[in-house]
Amino acid sequence: MSEGAHYPIPEGQLSLSGPVDRPAPGTLPIRGDVAHIALADRYLVPHYVVPNAMTVAHGPVALLLAEDEGSEVLRTLETGDVFEALDVTASWVWGSCGPDGPSGYVKRSAFDL
Repeated sequence: MSEGAHYPIPEGQLSLSGPVDRPAPGTLPIRGDVAHIALADRYLVPHYVVPNAMTVAHGPVALLLAEDEGSEVLRTLETGDVFEALDVTASWVWGSCGPDGPSGYVKRSAFDL
């Protein structure tokens, strides 16, 4: 996704029929509380987020499975890579490399915020 790209927001009545398997952690950008807006027609969560495209300013940096520097590294992001932020805290940014993942946590210090 390039900076400034937009995802269509689903319109009309959304519904899920039958049980839906949750993807494995670190794959699609979905947590129990929030998901990427592009997944709204496939997964039910309390909140959907339109991602904020952020550019890695201080790479290389690890995309981690959990908010823990000892966590499994899913991918290494380089300076200039675009990351889709879905949740930002004082120390971490949770998001993905796109609606198809992978998703995880990056140290907030990797971005110029």
